[in-house]
Amino acid sequence: MEPERLERLLAATHGADGLARGLPAEAYTSEAFWQLECNTVLSSTWVCAGFAHELSAAGDVIPVTVAGKPVLLVKKADGEIAAFHNVCRHRCLQLVDQPKNVGKLIRCPYHAWAYDLSGALRASPHFGGADLDQPEGFNSQAHGLWPIRTTVWHDWIFVNLDGTAEAFEDYAAPLIERLSGVNFHQVEPIGVLDFGEIATNWKFIMENFIEPYHVQFVHKTTTRQPLGDHYTIIDGRCVGSAVDLSEEEGTSGSLAVSSRYLTLFPNFIVGRYFPDQLGVYLNIPIGPERMLQKRALYTTEGQTLTAEEIDGLKSLWWDVHKEDHEMCERMQIGRHSPVASEGGVLSPVWEDSVRAFQDQIVQAVTAPKAVN
Repeated sequence: MEPERLERLLAATHGADGLARGLPAEAYTSEAFWQLECNTVLSSTWVCAGFAHELSAAGDVIPVTVAGKPVLLVKKADGEIAAFHNVCRHRCLQLVDQPKNVGKLIRCPYHAWAYDLSGALRASPHFGGADLDQPEGFNSQAHGLWPIRTTVWHDWIFVNLDGTAEAFEDYAAPLIERLSGVNFHQVEPIGVLDFGEIATNWKFIMENFIEPYHVQFVHKTTTRQPLGDHYTIIDGRCVGSAVDLSEEEGTSGSLAVSSRYLTLFPNFIVGRYFPDQLGVYLNIPIGPERMLQKRALYTTEGQTLTAEEIDGLKSLWWDVHKEDHEMCERMQIGRHSPVASEGGVLSPVWEDSVRAFQDQIVQAVTAPKAVN
């Protein structure tokens, strides 16, 4: 996207009336803007790409998409989790197309090149001729899988494609501090909801989670959280909202509990529900108008739930997410109207956190390396 056009596109994010405008429609619908995000926002930051507990044994692999690129999450022989570009170094075939256990070797189905779980090339059969695996001068060490900078924070796998993000502990410091009261030694996954593909831009899902304005209208059958009990959170890369309730109903059939709805830019979402539950969302952008989503449910503080209680939580959260998905998909449709060209208006009270998230998008896509 040309720098001049990008500048014009983002110039209207604050109106003359003093109200903040949302991002213009092209930021949610344009293929050019999506490609720009892939090269900036989703490459230069720490992007959440998976759940560690889904890689339980050595040889477990999960293919994912990050910034439009094929990535492979791998449980190595030593128990560590690594990420590689999911591409064979021979003819650049996607190596793995579904989660599975590969044993000790990641083998290309095309010509049987094979890599160990640390990414080293271990076999290139007949590459130099019949019964000759390596032609003269071939350096197998130079043809291993391309590694991707990876960190695992508790149960959550983060990758940084271009390797330029600051150390994760510094990058995520505001979120880490806000979750300092959680005893992560007692956090246990109890289930994952897989929502598959959602027909919306990934930013709408993030913005929906960040603002409390919609809760009393969209989730009126699943929660009773007075709007006045909510407040927004803007803390660097961690933005979101919270609610403190004096009367709580428990989490088995209602969201009416004191909660913290926190994000880490760009795509990580964690909900803390007092006194003893967490929910973490895996949001995978796959195009300007499509994304994938999972939600992992966790207990904290050593809480034990029955199978019936877990099923109840899964049902509750499935319904809540479907309510949100409908709104986000309809916002996506709305962005194709000329009315949306300037992005609508944002509440200065309930959606200042949305504006803070959008400002980070603007900063990322207009950084010097983005437009040079």
